[in-house]
Parts: sequence; structure tokens; C-alpha cells
Amino acid sequence: MLTSIAQFSQIWKHESEATARVLAALTDASLVQRVTSRDRSLGEIAWHLATSIPEMMAWTGVKLAGGDHHAPPPGSAEAIREAYVQAAAALLEEVTLHWTDEALKVEDEMYGERWPRGLTLQALVFHEIHHRGAMTVLMRQAGLSVPGIYGPNREETEKMKS
Repeated sequence: MLTSIAQFSQIWKHESEATARVLAALTDASLVQRVTSRDRSLGEIAWHLATSIPEMMAWTGVKLAGGDHHAPPPGSAEAIREAYVQAAAALLEEVTLHWTDEALKVEDEMYGERWPRGLTLQALVFHEIHHRGAMTVLMRQAGLSVPGIYGPNREETEKMKS
């Protein structure tokens, strides 16, 4: 569980910037890529990431600007990226300006359970990493280059070798 605002801020800045880079690599045509008809498309996962931030934070009483998680995803990769960047920045601003380390111990009703806010923020980070990983597989299937996240990607590695 996250125990300080500084800790969250450092982690969130890195992870949200990485997610924004992944979203920036999407194309409108790639948004329909999916593994099977029963699975979410790349656009649906991307929209889920963008809308999960305000949706999860609403459980803590925080209202953030962002897309409606009940709405279908936009057909524009840029619109999804913009909604994500707006929500990610609003989350960081809200938490760093209005929460304290002590506030991370406050428990909220969260999906039928009681979660300390530090756990909610940690779950939000892990949720993002999980879905971003799924997106990178679909991006490769769609013929896109995946930005390096925790190190160089395949294309960047090949350039370093030449």
C-alpha cells in the first residue's frame, strides 16, 4: 500500500507518462484490434484506462474530469489519449494539493469492500500497468511499434546494435 503522497507522485508521474507514450503510438485504425470477438479491442482497453481514473477516484469522493466509463470509446486515438492525459494530470493535482499522507489511511467503500486510499492509489497504478501490458501485445498484432517503457523496445535495441 502506498504510504506517502511523495511516493505516489513519483510512481504516478513515471507510469502515467509511459501510458501516455503508449497511447500516442495508437492509430485510429488500430483501435479495432482484438484477440477474439469476445475480448476487448485495443480502443476499448485504452478508453478503459482513461475512464478508470475518474471512475475509481469517485469512490473516494473525488470528482475528476474525464471520459464516461459507460460511454463507448471514441473512434479517435488522439481523443482517447487526450482524455487519459487530462484525467492523469487531474489525479496528480488533486492528490498532491488536497490529500496528506494521513489521508492515505482513510477508508472508502470500494467495490463492496473498504479500502484505505493508499491501497486505492496503488490499485490504480497496478491496474494501469496490467492493461498497458495487454495493449502492447495488441499493438504488435496491429503492426505498431511499442514505445520502450522500462527499457528500450525492439526497434530501439536494433538501432543500438547497428
